[in-house]
Amino acid sequence: MEKRSFGFFLLLLIILASEVMVVPTEGRLCESQSHLFHGTCISSRNCASVCRNEGFFGGRCKTQRVLRRCFCTKNC
Repeated sequence: MEKRSFGFFLLLLIILASEVMVVPTEGRLCESQSHLFHGTCISSRNCASVCRNEGFFGGRCKTQRVLRRCFCTKNC
């Protein structure tokens, strides 16, 4: 029984240590207006979906001049 609890504790320790070791890095984010999205951008979720079909990482609605447009994002 002791071996089983020690093994479980060791496995839990390894999992927690691997979670702590991950350090997110920030890179530059480039934006480009979507070519396939038509109309006023109301939902950033819909915009991101269209952008992923264009090969981008994601997308969001952004106000440009007066209209809201869909801008696609990717890591530079």
